[in-house]
Amino acid sequence: MFKTTLAHLATLAALSSVSASASACQDLTLAPGGVVVQVTDGDTVVLHDGRIVRMIGTQAPKLALGREDFDVWPLAEPSQQALSDMVLGKTVQLGFGGERQDRHGRVLAHVMLDTPDGPLWAQQVMVAKGLARVYSFPDNRKCLDLLFAAEGRARVSGLGIWSDPYYSVRLADQPDALLARVGHYELVEGRILKAESRSGRVYFNFGRSWKLDFTAVIEAPALRLFAADGREPLVLDGALVRIRGWVDDRDGPRIEITHPEQIEVLATR
Repeated sequence: MFKTTLAHLATLAALSSVSASASACQDLTLAPGGVVVQVTDGDTVVLHDGRIVRMIGTQAPKLALGREDFDVWPLAEPSQQALSDMVLGKTVQLGFGGERQDRHGRVLAHVMLDTPDGPLWAQQVMVAKGLARVYSFPDNRKCLDLLFAAEGRARVSGLGIWSDPYYSVRLADQPDALLARVGHYELVEGRILKAESRSGRVYFNFGRSWKLDFTAVIEAPALRLFAADGREPLVLDGALVRIRGWVDDRDGPRIEITHPEQIEVLATR
């Protein structure tokens, strides 16, 4: 069964608001990192030995970084600056909770900054400041509850990106507005009108026209993750949810769900 996010948010907030220390997440394997010599953007750093570390679990506003005709996301520079102020020239540890390297050769890790008071969890700090949002993958799912709690507080307080309409939570019952966000990573909130299983997939329909309205789909590989966690997506029929992911256009606006953490349950029927 899915946990109702609003019901357990206060508990999670209490766990993560005391400090952003590494002790808040016990499920990581810690390894030596090194000195941060460059901060590429708000979620990527370079270590003294040349390793590029993608700070897993978060997505910061994107800079152009040499890409032509790329529209810099709002607050990208403040996000990079905040991370620079925190870790540049400092010694960090790396925390691993899944795949350790991506296809680009980047290290996938949580970054823990050594401080006199103990390790500081860089991802949680950035999310808590509203300068990054939670961005998860099916092969890296550790410590997400704590990051969601930090994001929820930042969003409610209107901190950082949450004060900018570019990052607003979208409404599932406004498909035309969602079509304008195709190719963007979005948070979409609405009530599931119908959850159904067809052809080895599960569909969440948020409107009566499956060719026009917003839909979320769970493919077979993701359904295996749901089953392994003991979660049945069909029980979400009628639930109010927040779904995050990349918007595409296949018979109307759609998000593919690749793992359970893309769904936050706000209320049941």
